[in-house]
Amino acid sequence: MLATLAGGVGALATFREDKTLPVATVRLSVQLNEPGALGIYVPLVDWGVRYGAVRLPVQLRVDVRRIDRQAAERIARNRQVDVRAVRVAASDAIASYLRALVLVVLVAGLLAGSVMAFAVRTRNGPRVRWLLLSAAATAVAATAAVGLLLPPRGALDDPTYFAHGADIPQALQTLETANRSVGTLSQELDAQLVGLARLVLAPGERSPLPAAGPRLTLASDIHNNVLVLPTLERVATGGPLFIAGDLTDRGTPLETSVTRQVASIGRPTVFVTGNHDSATLERSLTRAGAVVLTRYGRLRVDGSYGAEVVDVGGLRVAGYDDPFTRRDRGHERGTRPEPRTTEGMQEAFAAWFAPLEDRVDVVMVHEPSLIEPVLRRLADAPPDHPIAFLVGHTHEQDLRTQQNVVVLNGGTAGGGGTGNLAEGQPIGIAQLRYLLRPRFLPLAADLVTVDPGNGDATAQHERLDLSAPAIRSR
Repeated sequence: MLATLAGGVGALATFREDKTLPVATVRLSVQLNEPGALGIYVPLVDWGVRYGAVRLPVQLRVDVRRIDRQAAERIARNRQVDVRAVRVAASDAIASYLRALVLVVLVAGLLAGSVMAFAVRTRNGPRVRWLLLSAAATAVAATAAVGLLLPPRGALDDPTYFAHGADIPQALQTLETANRSVGTLSQELDAQLVGLARLVLAPGERSPLPAAGPRLTLASDIHNNVLVLPTLERVATGGPLFIAGDLTDRGTPLETSVTRQVASIGRPTVFVTGNHDSATLERSLTRAGAVVLTRYGRLRVDGSYGAEVVDVGGLRVAGYDDPFTRRDRGHERGTRPEPRTTEGMQEAFAAWFAPLEDRVDVVMVHEPSLIEPVLRRLADAPPDHPIAFLVGHTHEQDLRTQQNVVVLNGGTAGGGGTGNLAEGQPIGIAQLRYLLRPRFLPLAADLVTVDPGNGDATAQHERLDLSAPAIRSR
């Protein structure tokens, strides 16, 4: 039996076939020891998408070997791709591969079991025919399991994108920028995934996002990890960078001098303090050109405060500094117990937010628990325009939506900080795509995580303009 199973598993792991689809040539194979999934992977750019649709602990893998240039050019010219034809061809290719795979697994299992039966037969042991029958039964059972559990089942939704390296936002952007000139497309075809966007994102079921448009990058909880700043610079790509607190560990002058370069990354960089930051850091970032927001308004270089709501690339933005910010000059050093949000702090935030509700598009605050009473009130009486709350502190990515409200947490952009690199805390960054006219409208959120050890990255792409009014949480 073991020999039969080994033969079947070996065939499962090694058998592969190349198929031609209307948009590309693909290679189908099975990858063992993976969470059950259907994976589409593009080796050319080390990028892929995964759907949890397989019930065996393996991944049915579709590797894109060659992109059909004509199909990509049709997309670039904004012509409608025959989605039905692509789906039929893809389904037929997978079905054909699975039929062949089932046959190969059956034959390999029978051969391995038969060889072992003749090898171990003895005069006083089991007869060969019983060994052969046992091998045949095992092979049939294993083949039936493959045939029943390997084919993808259910709708292909909630995709997870993955890549190796910190540049997955560029791969995600490619999904939304298929409408390009033919010349540009020709130049980029060998470097990016272009032409498969509509296949991956089920274009027949949803309208495409605009080919170009504003986006903001959200980072928080960097905790002195300056190693992540080049990654933030690549991801922000000339757009606004919002840092929702805990840029440092204590906000000391030394930490501030190391991390103040973040002020030059975004266009602009917008900052609110977290419980690990200090007034010293606020002043330093203001002098470096960052937009530093507090509950009293925008901090000026002379220490005074400006408007509570500022314009950031057409967005109306307000920010609330963390109640536990270290305000005493010279007392940044030393540890403190983990802060706990009180009811009084929540009431203070609610009182601050109430007169601003009709005047803001984006609200920044480090501690998510501060805004919970406001969210409950907005659930009962939704605002008449969309509002995005950008938060941090928890070191965990989160996306919540309710009617006209989005709450976005990018996780810890610093992987927990330089003092915690050995713990393997993933680096987390979020991006929010939106429209500005006729009014602010969140379109999509990309939640990106990068393993600091090997550079592997995953990203979840969520459409926000298609969300139901009821609250949902990722």
